[in-house]
Formats: sequence, structure tokens, C-alpha cells
Amino acid sequence: MSGIYIHIPFCKQACHYCDFHFSTNQQLVGPLIEMIGAELEMRKDFLPKDSPVRTLYFGGGTPSLLETKHIDYILNTIYKHYRLDLEESTLEANPDDLDREKLKELKSLGIDRLSIGIQSFDARVLKFYNRAHNEKEALQAIDLAKSGGFEKLSIDLIYGFPYGDHSIWKKDLEQALTLDPGHISSYALTIEPKTAFGNWQKKGKFQEASEDFQAEQFEMLMEAMEKAGYIQYEISNFGKEGHFAIHNTNYWKAQPYLGIGPSAHSFDGKERGFNISNNVGYMKKLQEGVLPYEVDSLSDVELANEYILTSLRTIWGISLGYFQSNFGIDLLDQKNGLIKKLRDEDMISISSNHLYLTNKGKLLADSIAASLFIGE
Repeated sequence: MSGIYIHIPFCKQACHYCDFHFSTNQQLVGPLIEMIGAELEMRKDFLPKDSPVRTLYFGGGTPSLLETKHIDYILNTIYKHYRLDLEESTLEANPDDLDREKLKELKSLGIDRLSIGIQSFDARVLKFYNRAHNEKEALQAIDLAKSGGFEKLSIDLIYGFPYGDHSIWKKDLEQALTLDPGHISSYALTIEPKTAFGNWQKKGKFQEASEDFQAEQFEMLMEAMEKAGYIQYEISNFGKEGHFAIHNTNYWKAQPYLGIGPSAHSFDGKERGFNISNNVGYMKKLQEGVLPYEVDSLSDVELANEYILTSLRTIWGISLGYFQSNFGIDLLDQKNGLIKKLRDEDMISISSNHLYLTNKGKLLADSIAASLFIGE
């Protein structure tokens, strides 16, 4: 199973918490879309020939800013050069970009899943994040999408906003579950150096929430989702039965995918690679007939550690049998002492020859994965 990820590097406006800072330039959109089409054609042999494309994902900045003709052009290029057996076509969207006409157009193009970047329903938080939408638009976007026939929806929420208590986060969770989109992705607010928040923090004008504060909100998140019947199938992703995001699930299961567009990453099952992030540089390379792509070859040890990192984050856990047969390592034997310690501390569990994180362990997922790395 493989997928195609189309990275659209435009934003309506920069978010203070995000280091993604390409602003919308309408004069650049058309030429960039043409070069995305050129890259799709040039890389048509990247994916395994015995693996049809099952998922399409329009992500990155704000794909919902694109005109219908641009999305249609990209899709037609894919249909022309790739073998498809589609199970899911996703587009990320801002709430304020979705009206009835836009939704109708997206539906007619074959987009069947929307990932809506709500982030919060609180006016103070949205203003602080420099988001273009308001609470009313966020609520309306979900209603319009449902009435427009989109049965597969996901909304994004950010926790860890530095506030005196958890009241804002509690209301965000209650509102999200009242809407009941079927899938909710939630991530901690992280401060990157090149963002407005990063600069404010450096100058002492902004203080991010403590790790304990964020951990408490993450625990609130897990508890609320479980009570509402949402399954935490990956640390940051919760879905009801039949609503898991197929494209992202395949990523966590290390399935091959092709990333198209500036700064997009790809994985063919053995090697990772990435495109240059500069829009103009990306376009110039393709106009010269050169792929703007660099390969990052992975050793067997790096592939093994990637499997640990991604699998441990999921409901499916680390398959100890798969690990031994593919990497020639008995993880239980090699990490025996550490695994016993983690089990005694109720950080992990082992069942049916799989290793899983407990809810307690999910609070320290990355550090636990790192401790299990081969060669560490």
C-alpha cells in the first residue's frame, strides 16, 4: 500500500506558533502548481510498481486556498501517470475557506476526507495564535461539511496554551466532542525558534506552559476521548471505529509514500528523501529538468529504530516477531533489563508478542522509544 502527499507551501497568514512562514502569493501559485505537476511526472516510477496508490493527501500550508482548477490539474496529472486504487483522498482546510460552493467543488473532485485546522474554539486563543477564523466559522465549517456529504472529517486541536487553569482546554474538548466529527488530532503547543512565540520567549515576553501543565491536559484529552468512544490509535490521533485516517496510519506503519512539493519528504521503504524548501529554488530546479530532491539513505539500524519510534506510538505497538524477522534482533533479549524496568513502572505492556505503551508511558513516548533504540 502506498500514498502520495502533496505539500502546498502557502498560508493565508503566519501562525505565531508555527515556523511555516510562506505567505500567500497569488502570482506564484499558478507556476508552482505547474512545477508540482512536472515533479509528479518526473517521479512516476518512485513508488513500488506492485503497490498501487491507495491514498492522496493535500497538506502542508493551506491547500484549501487553491482554486478548483489547481487541484483538478494535480489530480489529473496523478491519474495520468500513476496506478490508483484509492481508498481515501484528504485535503487540509482552514474553517474560513469552507463555504457551500467550495465544499461542493471539492466533493466533485473526489476529495472524500477533510482535515480542518480548528486549533481552538476560544476567541482569545485564536487571536493569540493569529488564526484567520473565529469560533463561529469553526462551528459552521463542521456543519457545512457534514451537510455537504463529507462523512470522513477530522479536526485539529492544540493543547498547552499557557493559561492559569485548564478551563479553556476543557471547553475546547467539550465543544469538539459535541460536534462529534469522528476523528480528532491533537498536538501540544511547541515553541520553535524562528516563530513569533520563539522570539517573544527569547525576549521574555512569552512563557510557554510547563511540562506538567501540558501533561495534565494530555491526560484530560485521553480520558475525554475514551469516554466519548474515540480510540487513541496513535498518540496524537483519536478516531471512532471506521474513521481512522488511512493515509497517516500507513505512514506510522512505514508504508511507502511519495512527497511532492517544496520541503516534502518521501519514503520508498528503505530510503528517505526530501525536496528543498525554497519555493523559487524548487521551481527553478524543475524548470531545468532537475529534481529538487536529496536522498537520505538509512542503515539497517536506523530503519530498525524508526520502526520502534513510529510503531510504539500506535495502538498496534511493536511486533516483536516482525522486528526479529526483519532486523534479525530479539528485542526482548537485547533490552531485557530495560523492558523489565519499564514494565515494573507500568510504562509498557507486552501481549501477543507485541510491545505497547500504557497510558502512563504515552506521556514519555519519545524518550521510551529512544531508550529502546538499537545501538543505544
